[in-house]
Amino acid sequence: MILTETYTLSNGVRIPKLGLGTWRIEDGKAADVVRQAVKIGYRHVDTAQAYGNEHGVGEGLRTSGVPREDLFVTTKIDAAVKTYAGAKASIDGSLRALGLDVIDLMIIHSPQPWTAFRQGEHFFEGNLEVWRALEEAHAAGRLRAIGVSNFERVDLENILDKGSVKPAVNQVLGHVGNTPFDLIAYCNEQDVLVEAYSPVAHGAMLDDPTVGSMAKRYGVSVPQLCIRYCLQLGLLPLPKTTNPDHMRANASVDFEIADVDMDQLKGAERFRNYGDASVFPVFGGKL
Repeated sequence: MILTETYTLSNGVRIPKLGLGTWRIEDGKAADVVRQAVKIGYRHVDTAQAYGNEHGVGEGLRTSGVPREDLFVTTKIDAAVKTYAGAKASIDGSLRALGLDVIDLMIIHSPQPWTAFRQGEHFFEGNLEVWRALEEAHAAGRLRAIGVSNFERVDLENILDKGSVKPAVNQVLGHVGNTPFDLIAYCNEQDVLVEAYSPVAHGAMLDDPTVGSMAKRYGVSVPQLCIRYCLQLGLLPLPKTTNPDHMRANASVDFEIADVDMDQLKGAERFRNYGDASVFPVFGGKL
């Protein structure tokens, strides 16, 4: 079962192959959602400072009844933080909010602040400052692994060339119809695991007739097909849901997509309509 399988990061840390995303889950509801997920078998939960729910996620993990060493939590430094001092304060803040002594994986949420996302400036020096703070916390044992999110190749090269610790992961938008194949290939060459957030296109893929037809042929749901697609590409999908039935279904992906169907999914037309999520920069919008 996928919930018991792991990838091994470049520093030897093992990370569960499927995680629970928590974007847009209110802090007051996050603890119960996390407890439900852990009860079902999830051991990997993804949050972020920007989500405003680290406190609830941490409470859910601490009160789940599962030993801390069996759980894996990721959080992210706010995209607007681009200084060493700001990053140090952010790391301290996340540890306090989560109520944990150690964070399993902490990553830079974006190479640019959201208001400048993909606008041309890469904030190379600022990201190196943040990376230095992450490296120090990692060396001190407060973070088991460190990584990045939404980084393009040039952003990754900046860290790889000038940092002391290789990013363990690059978490990016990845789903049928929007799969960054060149970036994935580069990350694979550098031994950087690629995590795929919004593997069901923030739910918008549910209305895609081609994917729907293929899912029906396999006897699975659209989310199951989309999650399996990511796994067969060697990605780590992070589907988000608050529904326990959907959590169970999202983890029931022990089937194989045939090569011919994978080729069709890889060649799917560029996906552009993310519904209400379209206002966010990662989905093509501008804040």
